[in-house]
Amino acid sequence: MTATPLEHTLTPADAKPAAQDDVELDGQSGAKLDTQDCAELRTRRGVKRQVHDEPLDRDFPLTPVPRDYRKSCFSIVVVLVGFTIFAPTLMAGAAVGAAFPFRDFLIVLAVGSAVLGAYVAAIGYLGARTGLTTVVMSRFALGTHGSKFASLLLGGTQVGWYGVAVGTVGTMTAQAFGWKGWWAPATVMVIVSVLMTLTALYGYEGMFWVSLVSTPLILILAVWLTARGFAEVGGWSGMMRISPTSSMTWGAAVTAIVGTFASAGSQAANWTRFARTGGQAAWGCVAGFLVGNGAMVFFGAVAALAFGQGDFTLLLISMGMAGWGLFFLLGNFWKSNADAAYAFGVAGAEMFNHKSKAPFIVVGAAIGTVLALTGVQNHIVGYLGLLGTFIPPLGGVIIGDWLARWRGGQPPVTTLTAAVRWQGFVPYLAGAALAWCSDQFGWGIAPLNGILMAAVLAWAASRLAPGRA
Repeated sequence: MTATPLEHTLTPADAKPAAQDDVELDGQSGAKLDTQDCAELRTRRGVKRQVHDEPLDRDFPLTPVPRDYRKSCFSIVVVLVGFTIFAPTLMAGAAVGAAFPFRDFLIVLAVGSAVLGAYVAAIGYLGARTGLTTVVMSRFALGTHGSKFASLLLGGTQVGWYGVAVGTVGTMTAQAFGWKGWWAPATVMVIVSVLMTLTALYGYEGMFWVSLVSTPLILILAVWLTARGFAEVGGWSGMMRISPTSSMTWGAAVTAIVGTFASAGSQAANWTRFARTGGQAAWGCVAGFLVGNGAMVFFGAVAALAFGQGDFTLLLISMGMAGWGLFFLLGNFWKSNADAAYAFGVAGAEMFNHKSKAPFIVVGAAIGTVLALTGVQNHIVGYLGLLGTFIPPLGGVIIGDWLARWRGGQPPVTTLTAAVRWQGFVPYLAGAALAWCSDQFGWGIAPLNGILMAAVLAWAASRLAPGRA
């Protein structure tokens, strides 16, 4: 069913929170009313306002972000660009760049970045409109119990990614300094995990300040290396003359670019729900995922073509700049892993209906650190492929269901009664199956195929058999 315009205006995301000690005068007697009476009076007037204490968790893992807690467009862009300045993306750029003439590579890059940017902008727009995280939004599409699957999928995979990142930082730091034995990288892993966990516990503000400080420095370093790469091959003309050293189909190349962040982009709503408008959120996603992610793919391709090494950390170490290499490594993974910890924190809060993300961040980080100590980082390539296959169709389901039922506004999430919605699960399974087959058999762009299949089927199922809200 479609919500009425009144329901949209009364969602908690649009309601301005009032202090607990708000008072209001009775229009008839002039007497002061207490908080409960005020709430009843507002209800009689047809205006439902959210009245609450200072929140237990200022990141609101279960409820819409109130208007008073929304952030500026600049803040959203800083967080999302910091989110996409991501070291493994360089390696995707290196692989794609080596397979095409440079002119063709630029076309592939533009197409892949546009596809990724459009998808993430849609998720980000819904995050701002609803004020909800991706996992809480899934309650509308999958049901109040079905959403636990989304929390397990998104939260569980992010715990694994957290372990991959922590392990990579520890291992590469030990290699850079020539440390031998198991204890040296293990100590680094524990220390960086604590830093990442503290940042995630601080919430949106923590990720904003880490991104604001580190992202410009990382970009300056990346631009400098890229400029050196162009100088190494004789500028743009020299880059255009370089012949491919490997082969890759256009579909596989675009898939590689989209897949670098399709899974993480499915959770963009975790941060865009702090945007003041859907438009701000969408443009923030375009800046982060089309420009930021695209720039990292470009940097990786240039470095690989010019120096034979797309990983900036290893490249800087080989240049005798180990300190800068480690800064680039830690700066990248600190930001991305704080985001991962935040994601499994809000997923845990949704799964157990807990008002704070903090305990789930701590437990998830501990599990991820243990995984890092066991060497999970050695499986990073396969893990990224897994994320790019099975997570994006969930975003497609959320988009399709919203287009079918909720464009006019959504009712408060606390009023939902459907426990499990087949209208969401069947499209998800179909989209995930198509994405997996597309990856195995080279059918077009695997993540995009999964997203489109899930979105179309979810839209059709919700229109033909909307069921209970």
